[in-house]
Amino acid sequence: MNKPVLCALELSDQASDEKVLSQAARLAELDGAQLDVVNVLPDFGESWVSGFFEEHHHQKAVKDTTQRLRDLCTKVLGKDGNAKVRHLVATGKAYQEILKVAETAGSGLIVIGAHKPDLKDYLLGPNAARVIRHSDCSVFVVR
Repeated sequence: MNKPVLCALELSDQASDEKVLSQAARLAELDGAQLDVVNVLPDFGESWVSGFFEEHHHQKAVKDTTQRLRDLCTKVLGKDGNAKVRHLVATGKAYQEILKVAETAGSGLIVIGAHKPDLKDYLLGPNAARVIRHSDCSVFVVR
């Protein structure tokens, strides 16, 4: 058994997420590796924005996001395939949390989606580019 494959999903574009998940599942299966699926929620707890949310908001967001990950995995991988997947929800800056999850899980590969860059991506750097730059393991980008 090889190191886990970590699939990072945005859950914002279902067609793109399905494509990324399918590719990650294929790569994990080729290696006989564990498939982990992660989504990162923004951290509103450390800013003035947190005042607009009730205390249980984050717990509800984690629960809802976990269910969305399970539903997507079941749709793309089937019920049996989904049963083998570890569904993870992290909170913070997307690229930092993806890297933390990959390190904690001992991932050998991160599979992440990327869109065509626009001007703001060149100035700020998209999450996929940051994951690629800072990752200690291989990164497979799906377009």
